[in-house]
Amino acid sequence: MADQEVMLEALESRAKRREDRRAFVRTLGAYALGGVAAAASFSGRAVAQTVSDADILNFALNLEYLEAQFYTYAVTGAGLPNSSLSGTGTQGAVTPGKQVTFTDPVVAQYAKEIAQDEAAHVAFLRRALGTAAVAQPAIDIGTDPNGAFSTAARAAGLIGAGQSFDPYASDENFLLGAFIFEDVGVTAYKGAAPLLANKTYTEAAAGILAVEAYHASLVRTTLYRKGIQTPSLIDATEKISNARDTLDNATDDDQGIAPIGNASNIVPLDANGLAYGRTTGDVLNIVYLNSGAVSKGGFFPNGVNGAITMSSAG
Repeated sequence: MADQEVMLEALESRAKRREDRRAFVRTLGAYALGGVAAAASFSGRAVAQTVSDADILNFALNLEYLEAQFYTYAVTGAGLPNSSLSGTGTQGAVTPGKQVTFTDPVVAQYAKEIAQDEAAHVAFLRRALGTAAVAQPAIDIGTDPNGAFSTAARAAGLIGAGQSFDPYASDENFLLGAFIFEDVGVTAYKGAAPLLANKTYTEAAAGILAVEAYHASLVRTTLYRKGIQTPSLIDATEKISNARDTLDNATDDDQGIAPIGNASNIVPLDANGLAYGRTTGDVLNIVYLNSGAVSKGGFFPNGVNGAITMSSAG
């Protein structure tokens, strides 16, 4: 078959898969992960209010606190130093994770690298914002059956009622926990890019976006490699992706790593080969684990700090 025919077949397969996804999302309905009237639009939808560059960077800082704490606990068994958590707004505690006993040395090395990068992002954004930097809000990255990870996994169909999901229990669970965050981080920075007015901030955000995309690719590639031997891992990414798609908005754009046609799907793109973005509201819907307009929940039990705090109505 000619290369052009192979590409057309892949595009047709992608279109069919997206239509199947829409049917799934309609069926899943209210059984979503649990709730972003965006303070600003990151993807062309109506702007609710004017936000500053500092507001946008502080929104990103909240997400970086979450990712940095998750990876730091997974690698070291402890969180970020308290000196990296202060700022404006109410500083919250972390419902902690724990150190992963990695059995795959490649995954262990990836985890260490990402943990260092995410901690560096926190430090960089705090320096850039200076006294305007928000404090770390309360964060839940624990393993309780009623906690954020378990709620997300239960809604995605990875575990049953009353069960808990422990992202620190194995290499594979760690990768699935990372999969929940990484794609969301990439789409958040992609969506924020058009709103930043200051060129220096735009360049900085682009730099972080590139790193987050590398992280997401590492996680997706490693899951795909392991999924060749353990197909349930690939299936789990599809379930997580489907659940995220029930939360953020009416557009079906999230993707797991199941192959499309005769090719892998490491990079989630649209038919034009472009990555997609999410509004602040879309992002908060996912991390709050709620498809409605709320101000807290999920991984941020008391909400995020700063000017942008509300999720959308879905």
